[in-house]
Amino acid sequence: MSKSPINLLGLDRLTLRRFVGELGERPYRADQVMQWIHQRGESTFDGMTNLSKALRAKLSSITCLETPSVISEQGSVDGTRKWLLRLADGNAVEMVFIPEPDRGTLCISSQVGCALNCTFCSTALHGYNRNLTSAEITGQIWLAHRLLETSEDNRVITNVVFMGMGEPLLNFANVVSALYVLLDDFAYGFSRRRVTLSTAGVVPKIDELKRACPVSLAISLHAPNDELRTRLVPLNRKYPIASLIDACRRYVADDSRSRITFEYVMLAGVNDSETHARELVKVLSKVPAKVNLIPFNAVPGINFQRSDSVAIDRFRDRLLAAGIMTITRKTRGDDIDAACGQLAGKFQDRTHRSTRWRRYQGVAGSMA
Repeated sequence: MSKSPINLLGLDRLTLRRFVGELGERPYRADQVMQWIHQRGESTFDGMTNLSKALRAKLSSITCLETPSVISEQGSVDGTRKWLLRLADGNAVEMVFIPEPDRGTLCISSQVGCALNCTFCSTALHGYNRNLTSAEITGQIWLAHRLLETSEDNRVITNVVFMGMGEPLLNFANVVSALYVLLDDFAYGFSRRRVTLSTAGVVPKIDELKRACPVSLAISLHAPNDELRTRLVPLNRKYPIASLIDACRRYVADDSRSRITFEYVMLAGVNDSETHARELVKVLSKVPAKVNLIPFNAVPGINFQRSDSVAIDRFRDRLLAAGIMTITRKTRGDDIDAACGQLAGKFQDRTHRSTRWRRYQGVAGSMA
Protein backbone atom coordinates (compact mmCIF):
# COMPACT_ATOMS: atom_id res chain seq x y z
CA MET A 1 0.00 0.00 0.00
CA SER A 2 1.47 3.36 -1.03
CA LYS A 3 1.86 6.05 1.59
CA SER A 4 -0.14 9.27 1.39
CA PRO A 5 2.01 12.24 0.35
CA ILE A 6 3.28 14.44 3.17
CA ASN A 7 1.68 17.88 3.16
CA LEU A 8 4.61 20.26 3.61
CA LEU A 9 2.29 23.04 4.78
CA GLY A 10 2.06 21.24 8.12
CA LEU A 11 5.79 20.97 8.84
CA ASP A 12 7.60 23.47 11.05
CA ARG A 13 11.20 24.27 10.12
CA LEU A 14 12.87 21.79 12.49
CA THR A 15 10.69 18.96 11.19
CA LEU A 16 11.21 20.04 7.59
CA ARG A 17 14.98 20.14 8.12
CA ARG A 18 14.94 16.57 9.41
CA PHE A 19 12.79 15.56 6.45
CA VAL A 20 15.08 17.00 3.77
CA GLY A 21 18.06 15.53 5.62
CA GLU A 22 16.50 12.10 5.20
CA LEU A 23 16.37 12.84 1.47
CA GLY A 24 20.14 13.41 1.49
CA GLU A 25 19.88 17.20 1.27
CA ARG A 26 21.53 19.96 3.31
CA PRO A 27 19.34 21.47 6.08
CA TYR A 28 19.29 24.93 4.48
CA ARG A 29 17.18 23.50 1.67
CA ALA A 30 14.33 23.29 4.18
CA ASP A 31 14.66 27.03 4.82
CA GLN A 32 14.38 27.68 1.09
CA VAL A 33 11.30 25.45 0.80
CA MET A 34 9.62 27.28 3.70
CA GLN A 35 10.28 30.65 2.09
CA TRP A 36 8.87 29.49 -1.23
CA ILE A 37 5.72 28.12 0.39
CA HIS A 38 4.87 30.70 3.03
CA GLN A 39 6.54 33.94 1.96
CA ARG A 40 6.22 33.69 -1.82
CA GLY A 41 3.03 31.66 -1.88
CA GLU A 42 4.41 29.09 -4.32
CA SER A 43 2.06 26.15 -4.78
CA THR A 44 4.12 24.01 -7.14
CA PHE A 45 7.56 22.49 -6.74
CA ASP A 46 8.52 23.37 -10.32
CA GLY A 47 8.27 27.02 -9.31
CA MET A 48 10.95 26.62 -6.60
CA THR A 49 13.73 27.53 -8.99
CA ASN A 50 16.67 27.66 -6.54
CA LEU A 51 16.17 23.97 -5.71
CA SER A 52 17.85 21.33 -7.84
CA LYS A 53 15.70 19.50 -10.38
CA ALA A 54 16.44 16.27 -8.52
CA LEU A 55 15.11 17.63 -5.23
CA ARG A 56 12.05 19.10 -6.92
CA ALA A 57 11.36 15.70 -8.45
CA LYS A 58 11.69 13.98 -5.07
CA LEU A 59 9.37 16.46 -3.41
CA SER A 60 6.81 16.10 -6.21
CA SER A 61 6.77 12.33 -5.82
CA ILE A 62 6.36 12.03 -2.04
CA THR A 63 4.96 15.34 -0.79
CA CYS A 64 2.18 17.80 -1.62
CA LEU A 65 1.08 21.36 -0.97
CA GLU A 66 -2.63 20.95 -0.31
CA THR A 67 -4.69 23.79 1.15
CA PRO A 68 -8.38 24.03 1.99
CA SER A 69 -10.52 25.27 -0.89
CA VAL A 70 -13.08 28.07 -0.78
CA ILE A 71 -16.71 26.98 -0.90
CA SER A 72 -18.12 30.45 -0.37
CA GLU A 73 -17.14 33.97 0.69
CA GLN A 74 -19.31 36.55 2.44
CA GLY A 75 -18.61 40.22 3.02
CA SER A 76 -20.06 42.27 5.85
CA VAL A 77 -21.09 45.91 5.62
CA ASP A 78 -18.28 46.65 8.09
CA GLY A 79 -15.62 45.06 5.85
CA THR A 80 -15.37 41.76 7.70
CA ARG A 81 -15.00 38.73 5.43
CA LYS A 82 -15.93 35.14 6.14
CA TRP A 83 -14.91 32.10 4.13
CA LEU A 84 -16.37 28.61 4.28
CA LEU A 85 -13.48 26.25 3.52
CA ARG A 86 -13.72 22.69 2.26
CA LEU A 87 -11.26 20.14 3.65
CA ALA A 88 -10.04 17.06 1.80
CA ASP A 89 -12.50 14.76 3.62
CA GLY A 90 -15.52 16.89 2.68
CA ASN A 91 -15.91 18.62 6.04
CA ALA A 92 -15.93 22.42 6.09
CA VAL A 93 -14.74 25.04 8.58
CA GLU A 94 -14.97 28.82 8.70
CA MET A 95 -12.29 31.51 8.70
CA VAL A 96 -12.80 35.25 9.27
CA PHE A 97 -10.77 38.36 8.45
CA ILE A 98 -11.47 41.53 10.44
CA PRO A 99 -10.01 44.73 8.97
CA GLU A 100 -9.30 47.77 11.12
CA PRO A 101 -7.46 51.01 10.30
CA ASP A 102 -4.26 49.92 12.07
CA ARG A 103 -4.43 46.13 11.79
CA GLY A 104 -5.90 43.15 9.99
CA THR A 105 -6.86 40.19 12.17
CA LEU A 106 -7.32 36.67 10.82
CA CYS A 107 -9.47 34.37 12.96
CA ILE A 108 -8.76 30.70 12.24
CA SER A 109 -10.22 27.36 13.31
CA SER A 110 -8.46 24.48 15.06
CA GLN A 111 -11.16 21.78 15.06
CA VAL A 112 -14.00 20.67 12.82
CA GLY A 113 -16.73 21.80 15.21
CA CYS A 114 -15.86 21.87 18.90
CA ALA A 115 -15.44 19.13 21.46
CA LEU A 116 -16.73 21.41 24.21
CA ASN A 117 -20.36 22.44 24.70
CA CYS A 118 -20.46 26.04 25.89
CA THR A 119 -24.15 26.88 26.06
CA PHE A 120 -24.08 30.25 24.21
CA CYS A 121 -21.95 29.21 21.22
CA SER A 122 -23.14 28.21 17.74
CA THR A 123 -20.05 26.08 17.08
CA ALA A 124 -20.78 24.01 20.19
CA LEU A 125 -24.41 23.66 19.17
CA HIS A 126 -23.39 21.98 15.91
CA GLY A 127 -21.18 19.38 17.64
CA TYR A 128 -17.77 17.99 16.76
CA ASN A 129 -16.12 15.83 14.13
CA ARG A 130 -12.32 15.87 14.49
CA ASN A 131 -9.15 17.87 15.06
CA LEU A 132 -7.65 19.79 12.18
CA THR A 133 -4.19 18.70 11.06
CA SER A 134 -1.30 21.14 11.34
CA ALA A 135 -1.42 21.49 7.53
CA GLU A 136 -5.13 22.37 7.63
CA ILE A 137 -4.46 25.02 10.27
CA THR A 138 -1.45 26.54 8.51
CA GLY A 139 -3.28 26.18 5.21
CA GLN A 140 -5.86 28.70 6.38
CA ILE A 141 -3.16 31.35 6.84
CA TRP A 142 -1.56 30.49 3.48
CA LEU A 143 -4.91 30.73 1.72
CA ALA A 144 -5.96 33.95 3.45
CA HIS A 145 -2.74 35.67 2.34
CA ARG A 146 -3.43 34.70 -1.26
CA LEU A 147 -7.07 35.79 -1.09
CA LEU A 148 -6.29 39.14 0.49
CA GLU A 149 -3.33 40.09 -1.68
CA THR A 150 -5.43 39.62 -4.81
CA SER A 151 -8.39 41.58 -3.45
CA GLU A 152 -9.13 45.17 -4.42
CA ASP A 153 -7.97 46.69 -1.13
CA ASN A 154 -4.94 44.34 -0.77
CA ARG A 155 -5.21 44.03 3.01
CA VAL A 156 -2.35 42.63 5.11
CA ILE A 157 -2.68 40.16 7.99
CA THR A 158 -1.00 41.70 11.05
CA ASN A 159 -2.53 39.48 13.76
CA VAL A 160 -3.71 35.88 13.94
CA VAL A 161 -6.16 34.65 16.59
CA PHE A 162 -7.10 31.04 17.31
CA MET A 163 -10.68 32.04 18.07
CA GLY A 164 -12.50 30.26 15.26
CA MET A 165 -14.11 26.85 15.47
CA GLY A 166 -12.77 24.52 18.17
CA GLU A 167 -10.82 24.44 21.42
CA PRO A 168 -7.16 24.84 20.37
CA LEU A 169 -5.67 23.23 23.48
CA LEU A 170 -7.56 20.00 22.79
CA ASN A 171 -5.61 19.82 19.51
CA PHE A 172 -2.35 20.69 21.17
CA ALA A 173 0.35 19.10 18.98
CA ASN A 174 -1.11 20.30 15.68
CA VAL A 175 -1.78 23.80 16.99
CA VAL A 176 1.74 24.17 18.40
CA SER A 177 3.25 22.97 15.12
CA ALA A 178 1.21 25.63 13.30
CA LEU A 179 2.31 28.25 15.84
CA TYR A 180 5.96 27.46 15.11
CA VAL A 181 5.32 28.14 11.42
CA LEU A 182 3.51 31.40 12.18
CA LEU A 183 6.42 32.68 14.29
CA ASP A 184 9.22 31.48 12.00
CA ASP A 185 11.20 34.18 10.18
CA PHE A 186 11.43 31.88 7.15
CA ALA A 187 7.61 31.68 7.07
CA TYR A 188 5.30 34.42 8.40
CA GLY A 189 7.51 36.00 11.06
CA PHE A 190 4.74 37.06 13.46
CA SER A 191 5.78 38.20 16.92
CA ARG A 192 4.37 36.22 19.84
CA ARG A 193 2.32 39.22 20.90
CA ARG A 194 0.52 39.27 17.55
CA VAL A 195 -0.62 35.66 17.78
CA THR A 196 -3.36 34.92 20.32
CA LEU A 197 -4.69 31.55 21.40
CA SER A 198 -8.11 31.53 23.03
CA THR A 199 -9.06 28.68 25.37
CA ALA A 200 -12.01 27.80 27.58
CA GLY A 201 -9.46 26.78 30.19
CA VAL A 202 -7.75 23.42 29.66
CA VAL A 203 -5.43 23.99 32.62
CA PRO A 204 -2.71 21.35 32.07
CA LYS A 205 -2.33 22.42 28.45
CA ILE A 206 -1.93 26.08 29.45
CA ASP A 207 1.17 25.03 31.37
CA GLU A 208 2.37 22.98 28.37
CA LEU A 209 1.82 25.93 26.04
CA LYS A 210 4.02 28.12 28.23
CA ARG A 211 6.83 25.58 27.90
CA ALA A 212 6.32 24.90 24.18
CA CYS A 213 5.33 28.22 22.59
CA PRO A 214 4.10 31.04 24.87
CA VAL A 215 2.04 33.23 22.56
CA SER A 216 -0.58 35.69 23.81
CA LEU A 217 -3.28 33.92 25.82
CA ALA A 218 -6.99 34.69 25.98
CA ILE A 219 -9.35 32.95 28.42
CA SER A 220 -13.05 32.48 27.65
CA LEU A 221 -14.22 33.18 31.19
CA HIS A 222 -17.80 34.54 30.92
CA ALA A 223 -18.65 34.18 34.61
CA PRO A 224 -17.09 35.24 37.93
CA ASN A 225 -18.09 32.21 40.04
CA ASP A 226 -18.00 28.45 39.59
CA GLU A 227 -21.74 27.84 39.80
CA LEU A 228 -22.56 30.20 36.93
CA ARG A 229 -19.49 29.35 34.87
CA THR A 230 -20.26 25.64 35.01
CA ARG A 231 -23.69 26.41 33.53
CA LEU A 232 -22.17 28.45 30.70
CA VAL A 233 -18.86 26.60 30.21
CA PRO A 234 -19.25 22.98 31.40
CA LEU A 235 -15.47 22.45 31.21
CA ASN A 236 -15.43 24.41 34.48
CA ARG A 237 -16.46 21.24 36.32
CA LYS A 238 -13.04 19.79 35.54
CA TYR A 239 -11.00 22.98 35.80
CA PRO A 240 -12.73 25.45 38.16
CA ILE A 241 -11.95 29.14 38.22
CA ALA A 242 -9.35 29.04 41.01
CA SER A 243 -7.22 26.47 39.18
CA LEU A 244 -7.62 28.39 35.92
CA ILE A 245 -6.50 31.67 37.48
CA ASP A 246 -3.49 29.93 39.04
CA ALA A 247 -2.52 28.60 35.59
CA CYS A 248 -2.84 32.13 34.18
CA ARG A 249 -0.56 33.50 36.87
CA ARG A 250 2.03 30.83 36.05
CA TYR A 251 1.76 31.65 32.35
CA VAL A 252 2.87 35.28 32.79
CA ALA A 253 4.97 34.87 35.93
CA ASP A 254 8.31 35.64 34.26
CA ASP A 255 7.12 38.42 31.92
CA SER A 256 6.17 41.65 33.65
CA ARG A 257 4.81 43.12 30.38
CA SER A 258 2.32 40.35 29.66
CA ARG A 259 -1.35 40.35 30.48
CA ILE A 260 -3.93 37.62 30.12
CA THR A 261 -6.98 38.66 28.11
CA PHE A 262 -10.24 37.50 29.68
CA GLU A 263 -13.19 37.28 27.31
CA TYR A 264 -16.59 37.87 28.88
CA VAL A 265 -19.75 37.53 26.79
CA MET A 266 -22.43 39.85 28.15
CA LEU A 267 -25.70 37.94 28.65
CA ALA A 268 -28.74 39.91 29.80
CA GLY A 269 -29.86 38.98 33.29
CA VAL A 270 -27.34 36.14 33.48
CA ASN A 271 -23.83 37.47 34.14
CA ASP A 272 -24.09 41.26 33.77
CA SER A 273 -25.09 42.62 37.19
CA GLU A 274 -23.01 44.88 39.42
CA THR A 275 -22.66 41.95 41.81
CA HIS A 276 -21.10 39.92 39.00
CA ALA A 277 -18.76 42.82 38.22
CA ARG A 278 -17.62 43.02 41.84
CA GLU A 279 -17.05 39.25 41.89
CA LEU A 280 -15.01 39.49 38.70
CA VAL A 281 -12.82 42.23 40.17
CA LYS A 282 -12.02 39.91 43.07
CA VAL A 283 -11.29 36.95 40.77
CA LEU A 284 -8.87 38.97 38.64
CA SER A 285 -7.20 40.86 41.47
CA LYS A 286 -4.07 38.70 41.53
CA VAL A 287 -3.38 38.22 37.83
CA PRO A 288 -2.27 40.80 35.22
CA ALA A 289 -5.52 41.07 33.32
CA LYS A 290 -7.22 42.79 30.45
CA VAL A 291 -10.96 42.21 29.97
CA ASN A 292 -12.82 42.15 26.67
CA LEU A 293 -16.55 42.55 27.19
CA ILE A 294 -18.30 40.94 24.23
CA PRO A 295 -21.93 41.83 23.48
CA PHE A 296 -23.69 38.51 22.88
CA ASN A 297 -24.30 37.76 19.21
CA ALA A 298 -27.64 36.13 18.50
CA VAL A 299 -27.63 32.47 17.43
CA PRO A 300 -30.82 30.71 16.24
CA GLY A 301 -31.84 28.09 18.78
CA ILE A 302 -29.94 29.68 21.67
CA ASN A 303 -32.17 31.63 24.00
CA PHE A 304 -29.74 34.07 25.61
CA GLN A 305 -30.15 37.81 24.99
CA ARG A 306 -27.56 40.54 24.65
CA SER A 307 -27.08 42.85 27.64
CA ASP A 308 -28.18 46.40 26.87
CA SER A 309 -25.61 49.15 26.47
CA VAL A 310 -26.37 50.64 29.90
CA ALA A 311 -25.63 47.34 31.66
CA ILE A 312 -22.46 46.81 29.62
CA ASP A 313 -21.19 50.33 30.33
CA ARG A 314 -21.96 49.98 34.04
CA PHE A 315 -20.12 46.65 34.17
CA ARG A 316 -17.13 48.12 32.30
CA ASP A 317 -16.94 51.16 34.54
CA ARG A 318 -16.90 48.99 37.67
CA LEU A 319 -13.89 47.07 36.33
CA LEU A 320 -12.10 50.25 35.21
CA ALA A 321 -12.62 51.80 38.64
CA ALA A 322 -10.83 48.78 40.12
CA GLY A 323 -7.84 49.38 37.84
CA ILE A 324 -8.57 46.55 35.39
CA MET A 325 -7.99 47.45 31.74
CA THR A 326 -11.39 46.83 30.12
CA ILE A 327 -12.82 47.42 26.67
CA THR A 328 -16.14 46.61 25.07
CA ARG A 329 -15.43 44.74 21.88
CA LYS A 330 -17.07 46.25 18.83
CA THR A 331 -19.34 43.69 17.18
CA ARG A 332 -18.01 42.86 13.73
CA GLY A 333 -19.51 40.73 11.00
CA ASP A 334 -22.74 39.79 12.78
CA ASP A 335 -24.73 40.40 9.60
CA ILE A 336 -22.92 37.44 7.99
CA ASP A 337 -22.79 35.29 11.17
CA ALA A 338 -19.05 35.92 11.46
CA ALA A 339 -19.06 37.45 14.94
CA CYS A 340 -17.88 35.85 18.18
CA GLY A 341 -19.78 32.63 18.88
CA GLN A 342 -21.50 32.47 15.49
CA LEU A 343 -19.16 30.24 13.45
CA ALA A 344 -20.62 26.88 12.47
CA GLY A 345 -19.11 25.38 9.32
CA LYS A 346 -20.55 22.23 7.72
CA PHE A 347 -19.65 18.76 8.95
CA GLN A 348 -20.92 15.46 10.26
CA ASP A 349 -21.41 15.72 14.02
CA ARG A 350 -19.92 12.66 15.72
CA THR A 351 -21.23 13.72 19.12
CA HIS A 352 -24.90 13.80 17.92
CA ARG A 353 -25.21 17.02 19.92
CA SER A 354 -26.78 18.86 17.01
CA THR A 355 -29.34 16.08 16.46
CA ARG A 356 -30.35 16.12 20.12
CA TRP A 357 -30.69 19.90 20.00
CA ARG A 358 -32.91 19.80 16.89
CA ARG A 359 -35.13 17.20 18.55
CA TYR A 360 -35.36 19.36 21.66
CA GLN A 361 -36.24 22.41 19.58
CA GLY A 362 -38.94 20.41 17.80
CA VAL A 363 -40.50 19.30 21.08
CA ALA A 364 -40.28 22.82 22.50
CA GLY A 365 -41.85 24.25 19.35
CA SER A 366 -44.79 21.81 19.45
CA MET A 367 -45.48 22.77 23.07
CA ALA A 368 -45.50 26.49 22.35
